[in-house]
Amino acid sequence: MKSKSFFMIAGLAMMVFAAGCGKQPVEEITSAKSAVEALVAEGADKYAKEELKIANDDLSAAMAEVKAQDEKTFKNYDKAKELLAKAKTTADTVKADVPAKKEQAKIAAASAQEAAKTAVEEAKSLLAKAPKGKGTQADIEAMKADVAGLEQALAEVQALIDGGDYNAATEKANPIKDKAAELSAQIKEAMQKVAKVSKGGKKK
Repeated sequence: MKSKSFFMIAGLAMMVFAAGCGKQPVEEITSAKSAVEALVAEGADKYAKEELKIANDDLSAAMAEVKAQDEKTFKNYDKAKELLAKAKTTADTVKADVPAKKEQAKIAAASAQEAAKTAVEEAKSLLAKAPKGKGTQADIEAMKADVAGLEQALAEVQALIDGGDYNAATEKANPIKDKAAELSAQIKEAMQKVAKVSKGGKKK
């Protein structure tokens, strides 16, 4: 009897243990998903893309394990719980770092915007001094249109900064600076050519 009772108790304990392991970790799933969603809401899709990918990959691996266990007769979600915990930890850790990354991006955007603005102002100033005449009028008008376009683009940079999209603002500001510098170089070259022609004419 004692032996029979022992086996019954042991069997009952195993069933309880199996039931515990075989229950889908709903709470852990919800917690991990919420952590990743909070990470996205914090702006990780803009300022911590690689880290967000890692968190999403961890979550995907966890959910794949959950699905694999769902399809088994004797389920064991221990590995799934470990993966879900990893996904949550990764998301929580990255989320704590996002504000600093965002601030760095903000500073970089402001710097790129200022550099672009300075370059556009220089091109505009040089254009105002450019020699005007029949041979240069068409070129000057074209350059004026280019400068006007760059000024409009600068306004778009400001709009991106105001909207908190600092990486996009930097990406837009840098080409503006380059184009403005290119225009300035063209204007200076044209001014030098005119100056040489004028000197040559005076010598005659």
